[in-house]
Amino acid sequence: MFFVQEGQFRNYFEKASKTRGVTGEVLLQQLERRLDNIVYRMGFAMSRRQARQLVRHGHIAVNGRKVNIPSFQVSVGQEIAVRERSREMAGLQVAKEFNSHQTPPTWMNIDRDAYKGSVTQIPKRGEINVPVNEQLIVELYSK
Repeated sequence: MFFVQEGQFRNYFEKASKTRGVTGEVLLQQLERRLDNIVYRMGFAMSRRQARQLVRHGHIAVNGRKVNIPSFQVSVGQEIAVRERSREMAGLQVAKEFNSHQTPPTWMNIDRDAYKGSVTQIPKRGEINVPVNEQLIVELYSK
């Protein structure tokens, strides 16, 4: 779903287990706040893989600075934008049109016309729409 390799996923789990709160929910929040996932959720890509490629190729800026690391953790209040010279890309135009009718997540503020948005709050479990039973993941990795 998030296209994270086993070693990286284990690191996410270890960090989530050391953080206060429900481990499974914290784990999903970390995965949901990855830069490639944020780009996908904002509607600038039609898939998470396309979003990952946009980030990897340097088309995305966080607070005005180019970031090309898909696993970058976006914090509340950070502005994510498509870089100025990347806005005319055909794939980006198609994704924007395709996603224009979709309702954005409640934990984000998105201005698709300006190709930017921000995370307004940490997503709660009910706002993370992934068909996963995170408790089973926690049980598996707790061994």
